[in-house]
Amino acid sequence: MAHVQIHRDDISLESPTLVEGLPGVGLVGKIAADHLIDAYDMEYYASAHCEGLPEIAVYGADDPEVRPPVRFYADAERDLLVLQSDAPVSPSAAKEFAGCMVGWFRDHDVTPVFLSGRPAEKEGVPAVYGVSTGDGASMLEEADIDPPSEMGAITGPTGALIHESQRVGLTGVGLVVEADRQFPDPEAARALLQTAIGPLADFEVDTEALVEQAEEIGKAKERLAQQLQEDQDDSTSARPLGMYQ
Repeated sequence: MAHVQIHRDDISLESPTLVEGLPGVGLVGKIAADHLIDAYDMEYYASAHCEGLPEIAVYGADDPEVRPPVRFYADAERDLLVLQSDAPVSPSAAKEFAGCMVGWFRDHDVTPVFLSGRPAEKEGVPAVYGVSTGDGASMLEEADIDPPSEMGAITGPTGALIHESQRVGLTGVGLVVEADRQFPDPEAARALLQTAIGPLADFEVDTEALVEQAEEIGKAKERLAQQLQEDQDDSTSARPLGMYQ
């Protein structure tokens, strides 16, 4: 049965903000999520067991314990949750996955911040904009995050999560950043963290290590980016919509 299993009942959270880190364009969500977990030494809190997730065992360096591919990490001090994913969600099961996740968000009074990359059309500082569900528009306004300048759509599992949040009236926001369409983009992830995630969650994010480790991050995650290119349906992305599409 689809569910989220909590492993740390000793961690107390009150109406936490959740940062979602599913793989997508530029791997911006995953890079940002991984950085938060490392920067704040967050605790392994829960695991997702939903339709659409591969039944694989994930292990880390110098750690014999295996874990499921989609996990939640918690920081009680900042009332923060981060969803970390080491595998893409099957597009055929995105609806069931979104229902499983959003149902848990509602039950635990979680305010989700969804992350997506949009293929950049020009070089320069990555632009970030936000969309909302429920009462999320006021959150974007308070954090001084601009709405999109043109019509578009967020696809993939993150799009399914936002769609389900909108359907049930859950308050949340979706952040879209311009990112490299082919390779991991730590600079775009840094823009998300500094200009949007930090203000929304009301804490400062130190991203110096992220910049310094950009080359290392790129090498470590390039293989996953290549996998996502080969099967674009598994990847979260945002794209503009033409008037007659």
